[in-house]
Formats: sequence, structure tokens, C-alpha cells
Amino acid sequence: MELSARTGTKALLPLLTADEMRACEEQAIREWGIASIVLQEHAAMGSLELIPREEPIHVLAGPGNNGGDALALARLAALQGRSVDVWTLGPTRQSHQWKGDAAIQAKLWEGLGGNYRQTGNPAEEVLSWQGWVVDGLFGLGTRLPLNASVLAWIEALGIAERRFKLLALDLPTGLDPSSADIAGPAVRADVTACFGHLKRCHGLRPASDMCGNISLVPIPLNKEPQYALSLLREPRLINPDWNTHKYDFGHIAIRAGSKGMSGAAVLAAIGALRGGAGLVTVLPDADAADAVAFQVPEAIVKPWKGVLPNNIDVLLVGPGGVEDVPPWSGPLVLDASALKEGEGSKWMKRPQTIITPHTGEFSRMFGYKIGRASQERLEAIERLNSRFNTGEPTAVLVLKGAQTLITGGGSRHVYVNPTGHSGLSTGGTGDFLAGLIAARFARELDNPLSAATQSVWLHGAAADRLGNGPLMAGELGVPLAQILREIYSA
Repeated sequence: MELSARTGTKALLPLLTADEMRACEEQAIREWGIASIVLQEHAAMGSLELIPREEPIHVLAGPGNNGGDALALARLAALQGRSVDVWTLGPTRQSHQWKGDAAIQAKLWEGLGGNYRQTGNPAEEVLSWQGWVVDGLFGLGTRLPLNASVLAWIEALGIAERRFKLLALDLPTGLDPSSADIAGPAVRADVTACFGHLKRCHGLRPASDMCGNISLVPIPLNKEPQYALSLLREPRLINPDWNTHKYDFGHIAIRAGSKGMSGAAVLAAIGALRGGAGLVTVLPDADAADAVAFQVPEAIVKPWKGVLPNNIDVLLVGPGGVEDVPPWSGPLVLDASALKEGEGSKWMKRPQTIITPHTGEFSRMFGYKIGRASQERLEAIERLNSRFNTGEPTAVLVLKGAQTLITGGGSRHVYVNPTGHSGLSTGGTGDFLAGLIAARFARELDNPLSAATQSVWLHGAAADRLGNGPLMAGELGVPLAQILREIYSA
């Protein structure tokens, strides 16, 4: 998914449910006293700008407000002298098919001499189409499953070698605006004109894969929406003072590494060092200490003797087969083997803690099984939030996977990470991330949620900098450092 938006690239991008978007529109209508059709006009004008002027346009107008958007676009295109026709799902008695604002748009279209076309065989009809097709069949008010006439159009538009580009109004027909899932047949758009704010289907995969390039079309809304989910963007980081000392950047202790698993401790240490930690002390089991020390000369390596060093700021426990968490009341990061069965509640109730499970570890910790699907993971997070995040400080949860989800710290808000690719699905990348989180936590001791979100974004961005395809966890360090330098230099 590519996204163009007027919001800054470093701002969080809201991902709204259909109900949250409706509430935002209704607030503008109520408090400004504007007619809802004004919102429709802005949506149509902004969408039409995405279609090159010389291209012919075939508009598919559904029976609801999305059809009204489509009719408004057709009218505006006709007024500009463009070649445009309007197709409906079945026989129509002029504007009697539509209600509300869509009925007004139909009268305006008909007033310009516009008419409607239908076909009983969409698959045959679209074979001759060129230029652009506008999908205005179903949008925010989608109710699944769709009927047979809509499914026929979706199948027709899905031809392998279509000779036209497809613009979806607000969202491709067949998607649920409030879900990451693709519940059935859906239109695959080249461009989606998203009205006002992104919906969840625009930011969550696999639904977002159907949207193509997403362009946010401004419509007159008077306030920021209320929303529970947002898409992470590049973090804002404060450039350090010129006279800083290594202890200003944090002393990280890493209790990691057992016999045969020294690599996890090494990668966690590299993640912490590349992530900006001033000092890293690794505490592996005695029979792994030499291997760790040899591979990370920048870190202090001390065989574990049951006592934590003095003057540490953050403790990371778990990579490389280490299960037991030493007594420690300060900032804590738990990963891998330290995420034990049935201990989810215990750690969620501990403030100044970040836990980093993948879906299997999450299932084991909290006692209910979840899969890897985005919607299922999101629903598990929301279930967890209703249980623990009631306004009091809690741990921060990083639910790792494709589009990692982050929540907690006393907030019920959920953050979705858009960076990274399948190359991160290899051993050691989680250890590297754990070290990175510990390093950023040392910089953000009063805000573990910020430390977690920026770390997850940076981790994925480092993979993106390497390019799609296989990678080794140790390769992430160099692009991570480059990205941090660029952010600090901006």
C-alpha cells in the first residue's frame, strides 16, 4: 500500500471504524450546520482530480450514498467535458432508485441529460473498456454478503489483463471498512480515494492490499475524530545535547544466552547498541559468555552469577533460552523464554514493563489461542485491553507479527506498524528487536509505550531499507543506525 496524505509523514494516522467515521461526519453536520451533501461534493471533486483529464470514465453507481458519490463525480466530469457514462446494477426508473443525498445527485445528473446503462453480462461488457472505472457500488455502509448482481460486477472487474485503471470511492466494494479481513469477493483497486480519514480496511492487511495507492481526499470535518486504532509513522526523536555522556543514553543489562544459544544474546546486544544504548552489559550463562564476548566487543560481558550490575537503567530478559527473571523493580523488557505460560496477567499488571510475544507466546501467556490473521490478533488485543487497560498504568504489549500491534501503558489505544516485510520471518530478528526496545526504553523511561512504538517502526524500516527478500538478523544493525542518523539530522 502506498499512501498520500496531507498529514505529515511523522504524524500518526487514525484508522477508523465505520461507526467512528459516521460520528465524525455527523458532528460536522450538527455543529457547523452544513448539509451532508456538501461532504459528498467535496468527496466527488477530490476523487475526480485523481483521474487524468483525457481518460474516458465508466462510473458504477450503487444504490446507497456511495452511489451518490459516484453520480456526483459523473456530473462534475460531464461539466468538464469529459467522456463519462454511468452504470447501475439493474433497471432504474430515473432517480427513484436512490434516497437522500444520492437521490439529489441523481436528479442533478439527469438534469444535465445524463442517463443510466445496465448489462446482464458485466464480464462481456468490460472487455472493451479502457480509461478509468469508478467503483461507487458500496462504501462505508457495506453490508456483507453482497448480492448476485454486485458479485457479477466484482468478478468482471477482476479480469487478469484489464485495459482500464480502477478508482474506488472511499473503499473497494466487498471490503468491510471496519475490518482487516477479506470476507468474500472484493474489487481490487489501482487507486482508492479515501474520504476524510483512513478506515481500518485501508491500513490493515490483507484488506489494504485491495486498495492500491490510497489518496486521502479532504472533506470539511470540524474536529479530529475519536478513534481507537492508528497507523505508526516515522517517529519524532530529539537530537541529543552536544555534551552527553554514555550513561545519559542508558545502561542496559541483558540477561540472555545459554549453552548453544549465545547468538540470541549477541543479537540482542547489537540491537541495543545500534539502537542507541550508551552501555550494554550482557549476562549470559557461564558456558556461553566467551562466545558472546568474542562477537560483541562493544559490550561488557559477565557470566551470570545471580546478581545484577549496579546503575542499570533497563533490564532485558529472555533471549537465548533464559527463563527466570531476576528480582528487579525497575524498567523491564521480557522476550522469548521469559514469556512463560499463564504469566500474562502477572506482567500486564506491572507498570514500566514491555512484553514482546509472538502469537504462540501470547496464546500461552494469556490462556486463549489466537492465529496470525490481522483481524484475529486485533480482536485479541481489544479483548486484552478491556481486561487490563482501565486507566491505571500497565505493561506495554508488543504483539509481534506481520503488522505488529502495540498497546498498553494504561491506554486502550492500539498502534499498527506498517513497516517491515516477510524477510523478518527468520531466527534472531525478535532478539534484535528486544535489544532495540530496551535501548529506546532507556531514552524514554517515563514513556514505555513511546519506546515500544518507535522501536517496532525502526525495526521494520531497517528491513525495508535492506529491500524485500531474505535477510539475516545481524544485517539490520547498519540500516537501523543509518535511519536513526537521518532522523536526528532532519
